[in-house]
Amino acid sequence: MTNAVSPSIEHIDVLIVGAGISGIGAAYELKQQCPGKSFLMLDAFESFGGTWHWHTYPGIRSDSDLFTFGYRFKPWLGAPIATRDEILKYLGEVIEEAELTPHIRYGHRIRSAAWSSDDARWIVEADHGGKTVRLSCNFLWMCQGYYRHAEGYTPDWEGMENFGGEIVHPQTWPEDLDLSGKRVVVIGSGATAATIVPAIAGTCAHVTMLQRSPSYFASDMNRNRLADTLREIDVDPQTVHEIVRRRITHDQRQFLGRALGEPETVKGELLDGLEKFLPRATIDEHFTPRYRPWQQRIAVAPGGDLFKAIGSGAASVVTDHIDRFTPTGIRLASGDELEADVVITATGFSLCVLGDIRFSIDGAPLNFADCVNYRGMMFTGVPNMAWIFGYFRAASWTLRVDLVADFVCRLLQQMDAIDARKVMVALRDEDADMPLLPWIDGETFNPGYLMRDVHLLPRRGDKPEWTHSQDYWWEKDALPQVDLDDDAFVYETEADARAGKAA
Repeated sequence: MTNAVSPSIEHIDVLIVGAGISGIGAAYELKQQCPGKSFLMLDAFESFGGTWHWHTYPGIRSDSDLFTFGYRFKPWLGAPIATRDEILKYLGEVIEEAELTPHIRYGHRIRSAAWSSDDARWIVEADHGGKTVRLSCNFLWMCQGYYRHAEGYTPDWEGMENFGGEIVHPQTWPEDLDLSGKRVVVIGSGATAATIVPAIAGTCAHVTMLQRSPSYFASDMNRNRLADTLREIDVDPQTVHEIVRRRITHDQRQFLGRALGEPETVKGELLDGLEKFLPRATIDEHFTPRYRPWQQRIAVAPGGDLFKAIGSGAASVVTDHIDRFTPTGIRLASGDELEADVVITATGFSLCVLGDIRFSIDGAPLNFADCVNYRGMMFTGVPNMAWIFGYFRAASWTLRVDLVADFVCRLLQQMDAIDARKVMVALRDEDADMPLLPWIDGETFNPGYLMRDVHLLPRRGDKPEWTHSQDYWWEKDALPQVDLDDDAFVYETEADARAGKAA
């Protein structure tokens, strides 16, 4: 079964899904490197930014430095850890400077994407203002992220329906939520909890961070001394950006290597860094994780703001398991009860694979869990599509946006050079006996939101080509050297298509 494309459907060369940090970066590079390609960006929201548009909870900020979370082509001029508004301003400047606005259509929620082999095109259907919009494209570039913005993950604790206060997930923060005079419990120990607690401490009656187990934190001042020095001596912003970016990635690689090679030493250093804010007994009880550094992402508390809030008495931390909710709060496994007027569940994301879009290939539903991923960018059996899935581990998400954008642009140029209308990846003869494994190795990196739903993601092999390595320092050299004539890439030219129809 095929999907005949009506000539009345608007057609573009490349359709970019999402106008967040990945989509904007992809569009910029596509315009620079493939200037002859027509393209559009579709986004479900009414403005750009993705996560940074949707999330509005108190204190929201980056959890990575903006020298590497920002783009390579756009200097970052502020402090390393940035607020939501600062990030949106930066992204807006990129859109304006690169003249991307005519290429973006907001309020388009994609429902389905169907591949037609006869036409070698994707047919995409989106909801827009209560109407269905249909587009076709030669190449589909997925930049939509990996979790449901409108639905955060909240465990189903017993008794929640009887709680007399309000339960809020940070992803759906109510605009009219007033915490003045309220007793607040924030459930969670990661970056979101560590952001909200100091942001609301002092504005509510009291806030308690309730965690099942501790996380690691970096608590340096929110400044980069090298950037400050270079700026003081009037080095131009682009050079400052490039030097600092290289220094940060170098230091991150050294730190990751030490975390893997001497985890107890690194653990000691991280915990010792908290002693300027908290007593050692508090650190031992509430901020000493059971896992190795970088087995999960290390959260950031710039200037130690979380620990200052706890030290001041405006906030506190409790490490325990939840037994159940009560009408007035939360009963813990220890038997203690935390009284609360508001409970904030900073308990993670709900994973979605490729935007919860219904994909099909010539009428047959596509289940990405049946595919094998090629370097975390393409999938076996899926033609003319790439995905930007950034870094979680020890490096900023956007570092991979740059690398994947270069790869996709080079692939599009290759297709033009050989007159190919279709490309997809396939396991080679030498991959026939390769074991197929979950998307990510849980022994190496195991954040809860990934491990809960890792079965939804494409599988990986045990060879570098068939895995998302999470290793920027290897990929920055390896991805530009990918041989696009390797047998892993299967092309169909216009001549091949004509010969097939004739046969």
